[in-house]
Amino acid sequence: MPPISIEDSEISLPRPAVVTIRAAKRHDLPQLKEMIAALAAHHNDLADITPEMLERDLFGDRPWITALVADAGDALIGYAILVPLYRAQEGSRGMDLHHLFVRDGHRGHGIGQHLVSRARDMARNAGCGYLSVSAATGNFAAHKFYEQMDFKPRPVTGMRYMQTLV
Repeated sequence: MPPISIEDSEISLPRPAVVTIRAAKRHDLPQLKEMIAALAAHHNDLADITPEMLERDLFGDRPWITALVADAGDALIGYAILVPLYRAQEGSRGMDLHHLFVRDGHRGHGIGQHLVSRARDMARNAGCGYLSVSAATGNFAAHKFYEQMDFKPRPVTGMRYMQTLV
C-alpha cells in the first residue's frame, strides 16, 4: 500500500508528512504495548500485556493475532489488531477488528480510516467474508465512525460467559 499523505492542520503536535500502514514488526512491540495501554486507560481498564506476550501472539509458533501499525517514520501513531472469527452454521470465516487506536493529536486526519481499510483488505486476502467490530454502548463517536466506514449495526443478544482455564 502506498504511503498516505496527511493534510496540515492547526494542532500542537507536528504533523508527519507521510504515514505508512504496515504489518507490525518485532521492533514495534514496545510502542504497540504503549498504545494498547493508552487504549485500555481510555476505557478505564488496566493493560497487563507485555512485549513478550505480544511477541508470542504476533510472531510465536502459533500466531494468534495480526497487527497493523500506522508508522509516521519516527514513531507509531496508531494500530489495529485483527483476530479470526468463524460462523460454524454458515461455514463463514470472518475477522474481528479487536482494537483500533490512533494517538491523541493524530485523530481526525484519516489514520483510523486507513487502518480499517487495510484491515478490510487483509481479511479479504485471508478468505474472510466479513469484518466485525464492536464499540461500547455509550461510545457514540465510535458508532458514528464505524457507520461512516459502512459497518452495519447489529443487535447483541444473549449473555456471554467465560471460564478461566488453569
